[in-house]
Amino acid sequence: MAFDVEMATQAYMATLSGAARAKSDAYFEGGYWLIAWDFLVTILANGAVLHLGWAARLSAWAKGRAKGGFGRAFLFAVPYVLLVTAITLPFTIYTDFFREHQYGLSNQSFGAWAGEAGIGLAINTIVLALLWGGIHCAIRRSPKGWWLAGTGITVIGMTIAIAIAPVAIAPLFNDYVPLPDGPVKQAVLAMARANGVPADNVYLVDASRQSDRISANVQGLGATTRISLNDNLMKQDLAEIRAVMGHELGHYVLNHAWKMLLALVLITAAAFLIIGLGMPWLVARFGARWGIADLNDPAVLGAAMLVLAGVSVVLSPAMNTLIRTQEQEADVFGLNAARAPDGFARIAMKLSQYRKIEPGAAEEAIFFDHPSGHTRVLTAMRWKAEHLDAPDVK
Repeated sequence: MAFDVEMATQAYMATLSGAARAKSDAYFEGGYWLIAWDFLVTILANGAVLHLGWAARLSAWAKGRAKGGFGRAFLFAVPYVLLVTAITLPFTIYTDFFREHQYGLSNQSFGAWAGEAGIGLAINTIVLALLWGGIHCAIRRSPKGWWLAGTGITVIGMTIAIAIAPVAIAPLFNDYVPLPDGPVKQAVLAMARANGVPADNVYLVDASRQSDRISANVQGLGATTRISLNDNLMKQDLAEIRAVMGHELGHYVLNHAWKMLLALVLITAAAFLIIGLGMPWLVARFGARWGIADLNDPAVLGAAMLVLAGVSVVLSPAMNTLIRTQEQEADVFGLNAARAPDGFARIAMKLSQYRKIEPGAAEEAIFFDHPSGHTRVLTAMRWKAEHLDAPDVK
């Protein structure tokens, strides 16, 4: 009998049904509402800090302790970010801890989660303060054209972060150890060599300390490139591991990191251009009430954050589409590299514990930053249909 792609796809879809399917759909669909709630909480938190005069007081404090514009902006940003974080903390605890436990997607105690959240907050606060120091200097020098320099500063920061993440940031949250010699390491390195990925080692990550989610990645840029897979993936069969790692190698071979950086230049420029238009309007309209006289005041960060919150929601579908397109490209590359369509389909179904398996077309286009489980299984079955007689397909 001829291989029926749609029938094979539906056979995989049928393996997720009943309460399990309802649970995964509910988790992902709840995320749609969290986008709106996150926007509202961000607006309320930043608006409160501005309206209550706290931003103006922090600005006066920073001006009294630093002479240069960069130093003032940096000193203002650190307590400002911490204050906004404290206001939004109840919402963050619900979304990132209680909700994850509600759906069985976290293995962490509250203390362990809080410890990692504290490390992330420290890193983000310093990074954001440094960026704001540079961006505010650009605003002071060119109140109308600062968005160009701001884009450059931000993209440079992103590039540095991507490059150092595997060696300086990721180890703060998990242990990375060389993968022991064996069939998995041999298979991954063989695929890497065959596809021109410069790697002589594979790292194992103890991600099970956080959750049971399956994951792997090729992180870094140039000399910092690192192939890693987590211990949850190691519990799967070899065909599934090869399918996942073929996908991750695809991101490297297809230069997705560099393409994403180029796209982020354009997206960041568009976002800053809109902020550059909205921020002066907000200061003119509400500045007297907030205690902010003009754009030279580092407290305009609050106004910038209000505009950014709206811009982020508007640009979210475009970002999702950009990422989803790259993920789909990596899926196809991985199928060709691993030649394990059923292994890939099985992994796609296992990932459905936190992704809606069969969304509508518009739903997938707007809310999904990865192809849905149905799309991925269908892609695998179409690939399989074209390679039925190949002896090395698993």
